[in-house]
Amino acid sequence: MPKIVIADRISERGLALLRETGWPIATPGAAELARELADAAGLIVRSATHVTAELLAQAPVLRVVGRAGVGVDNIDVEAATRLGVLVMNTPGSNAVSVAEHTLALLLALARSVPQLAAATRAGRWEKSGAKGTEVRGKTLGLVGLGRVGAEVARRARALEMRVVACDPFLSEHAARDAGAELVAFEELLARADFVSLHTALSPATEKMLDAAAIAKMKRGARLINTARGELVDEAALAEALRSGQLAGAALDVFSVEPPKDSPLLALPNVIATPHVAGSTAEAQEEVGTLIAQQVRDFLVEGTLRNAVNLPALSAEQYGRVRPYLVLGERLGSLVAQVAAGRMGRVRIVYAGEPAEIGTHVVRNAVLAGILNTALEERVNLVNAAGVAAARGLAVEEHTRRREQGFPNTIEVASLPGAAGRALSIEGTVLWGTTPRILSIDGIAMEAPLEGVILFTRNRDVPGVIGQMGMVLGNQGINIATFDLGRAAARGGEAPEALALIGLDGDVQDSVVEPIRKIAAVIEARLVRLS
Repeated sequence: MPKIVIADRISERGLALLRETGWPIATPGAAELARELADAAGLIVRSATHVTAELLAQAPVLRVVGRAGVGVDNIDVEAATRLGVLVMNTPGSNAVSVAEHTLALLLALARSVPQLAAATRAGRWEKSGAKGTEVRGKTLGLVGLGRVGAEVARRARALEMRVVACDPFLSEHAARDAGAELVAFEELLARADFVSLHTALSPATEKMLDAAAIAKMKRGARLINTARGELVDEAALAEALRSGQLAGAALDVFSVEPPKDSPLLALPNVIATPHVAGSTAEAQEEVGTLIAQQVRDFLVEGTLRNAVNLPALSAEQYGRVRPYLVLGERLGSLVAQVAAGRMGRVRIVYAGEPAEIGTHVVRNAVLAGILNTALEERVNLVNAAGVAAARGLAVEEHTRRREQGFPNTIEVASLPGAAGRALSIEGTVLWGTTPRILSIDGIAMEAPLEGVILFTRNRDVPGVIGQMGMVLGNQGINIATFDLGRAAARGGEAPEALALIGLDGDVQDSVVEPIRKIAAVIEARLVRLS
């Protein structure tokens, strides 16, 4: 039964969802967090808890870290990936709240609302000196047109603003749907009366608004930042605000939070709020509920939503690909166990639906199946590619069209040149859920891909099946399934046959020894699949 640790406060509705499962739920303080994580499968945090590599090292069975919010700056994603821990967040759940705060800051900048409010409270009636500006007819430049940027664009259009946006991952059609004109970054800076930042922090975007970029902005333009403080060179911004290059700035985020000795806070044309753009009652309720649902669904069903350290799949894509993840992992495990020895290269061939819906994730499933047969460390979809690369396992991937037979297949092969022998196994998914073998080394055979399987290769002569059945029966082992494949005869030699014998119960490895002593048996191996 999974134990879930909730390190930071989430919504009561989210807590209720987790409690309904009957799982142990822990809500420790910072001092007890590491101890509680020792046997935890899930961890839920907000921005306060820092999930470091050291903390992750103390959570040996942890499978998922859920961040109630968008940013994962407080989580060592690289360390989590290396340890096979999935990291997920809740992007877009507070998009409306952030968009509304952005518009609130924009209007406050345009009319100097905080400054005039402070003067009035101080007894100064500064009516004659208050020269605001209308936003109607002005140009708003959005750097980033994701969920938040799109919500801002729609609201700005309602205020009769012109909206331009730059986003390298968005099509012109999608920008038009949001009510924005897609332009280059430099053009946006030159045209916008208000520039609002809504892009993620990365090495490419850190300090993207530096002195050179600010110099390209309209003189007297205004800046709003509700995204990440590190997007802005704060020293350059302060100088631009002093010189009049920019008329004002409204900042909800800073490179250091809370800001210490920041020159920006001393400037009269700066509006500052304490990173609260997404902090509405509605948004907090939503992110807490969503992350609880996501963590629960992952631990119960393996459902991947909003994974930070895996390629993104929609719910519909994941529903389609999930059966092939099971198939890929079991094929990889079967190949590794039958081929035996060190595998240096693996070839994966996808046909039909597996080729269409995310081969990158299926590849990781195959690699996890291979690696988990030999490694003590946990290998899964999250870290399989990295573990394989670190051990020098080369991967070839191909897609093909199937003209006949089963249209949706995966083939996994250990290639010649590996220390283990060459072996190729192809499989499919039947009835939407059931993984099946279709062929081994080109020999057609349809068999289940689960449980404990005795794999044998023998000369196709009379009496072999009966002898194997007698050996197993004498050991008190029941045969659940028996599937046979036969190679074509060559010359005068007896052809080879393959058998996959599904066995019931707790089967010991020693069962294969008397099977190998049967004269016609060439090879016998016991295979265990999840």
